Amino acid sequence: MTYRIDALQYANWSEKIFRQMREGGVDAVHVTISYHETFRETVLNIEQWNRWFERYPELICLGETGDDVRRAREEGRTAIFFGFQNPAPIEDDIGLVEIVHKLGARFMQLSYNNQSLLATGCYEAEDPGITRMGWQVIKEMNRVGLVVDMSHSADRSTIEAAEISERPIAITHANLHDWAPALRNKRDDVVRAVIDNGGMMGFSMYPHHLKDKSDCALGSFCRMIATAADRFGVEHFGIGSDLCQDQPDAIVEWMRTGRWSKQVDYGEGSAANPGFPPQPAWFRDNRDFGNIETGLRAVGFSEAEVAGLMGDHWLRFFDANFTPQPA
Repeated sequence: MTYRIDALQYANWSEKIFRQMREGGVDAVHVTISYHETFRETVLNIEQWNRWFERYPELICLGETGDDVRRAREEGRTAIFFGFQNPAPIEDDIGLVEIVHKLGARFMQLSYNNQSLLATGCYEAEDPGITRMGWQVIKEMNRVGLVVDMSHSADRSTIEAAEISERPIAITHANLHDWAPALRNKRDDVVRAVIDNGGMMGFSMYPHHLKDKSDCALGSFCRMIATAADRFGVEHFGIGSDLCQDQPDAIVEWMRTGRWSKQVDYGEGSAANPGFPPQPAWFRDNRDFGNIETGLRAVGFSEAEVAGLMGDHWLRFFDANFTPQPA
């Protein structure tokens, strides 16, 4: 049976969504537990997840390694992996990299749209690349088993991160730029740098990343995946839906603005439509992963390739990259 792994969601978590994960046969989800939170605020988010694990033990469990995905499958649960969309939780302290890994974090983006202490975000006008601190933090992330995620980072920063990192890095949620030219989508040289280092990319169903946005057709999305597979090799790709289910529109403003600006940063939206766009009809929530499998088969992927794209490739990546480097 095909594993189903989603490499990024930021839903308004509830029992309803946890049950939909089970209805959709989703074995593992990488969940965002920090956008702009400090270390202490991130710990409070972990506390909340601990309460959910205690309250819904038949539905979800903490994931820390690939074997936790296998165990969750056997037990009929969904393994939850923690990640950050911004390095804010490590503040300006490289020692916190190891601490957050011990607390369960397995992915950390080096920047979220803006310049950070580590790297440049994709909305900055200039991209000077990885900073001095960023170079050091990448090495420490490699050491402890915290995956470098460049989903919201600018091109030069992403290419340099792939060159600096001694372990594979990831773009957990984005699409090909020449299919849908959003700032967040990735040009071929960026994708090539990531996969040449053994990295992974997850394809996003967030409407602003899609061709024709909310009206994107399943066939178009799956043909884009086929194009990526032809160019770079199917083994480097999976799903990272960026599902923001049941979030109020006000969360978009907080995600993009945080505490850094007094103005509203509409980012990928617009002043006329600042909230969350509707999901495409073929992927409204976790129960719809089967539609993607059907679409992948329709564009010519084999059963083994479909299994890889839906989760097996991410599982291989988890096995190799979530534990500390041997001494």
